Amino acid sequence: MNRTDDNLKQLGGQTVYRNDYAPEVLETFINKHPDNDYWVQFNCPEFTSLCPITGQPDFAEIRIMYLPDERMVESKSLKLYLFSFRNHGDFHEDCVNIIMKDLIRLMDPKYIEVTGIFTPRGGISIYPYANYGRPGTKYEQLAMERLARHGM
Repeated sequence: MNRTDDNLKQLGGQTVYRNDYAPEVLETFINKHPDNDYWVQFNCPEFTSLCPITGQPDFAEIRIMYLPDERMVESKSLKLYLFSFRNHGDFHEDCVNIIMKDLIRLMDPKYIEVTGIFTPRGGISIYPYANYGRPGTKYEQLAMERLARHGM
């Protein structure tokens, strides 16, 4: 199968792991089924970032679910992007929202949600959740419904 129309640089190339937040490593490819609504889910069980106050590492599983439209995120570039948070200092809630907003800018999905399941620190677990549905569409309503039911 020839996918040269997607102009992917990360897949099949020399892997370079960034030591800083790097949204520019994200790449997309063309969705061959934009007329179908279907879920794409990524789980990254080894996400690491830094506490912006103490500099201590925070560990999490990041779950990304989306309904693609014309473009889809390429998985190796997503892995490298998520790894780029390793030395990035932000609160858990910020990381989840930054990831979601970067993916919205990249793909313009119909719908997306990002959950961070962070390991406990000081006896408290934090599980931030952010979602987005394209405004003025049924996906905006989906976002409101899933947010209202989240954690129930």
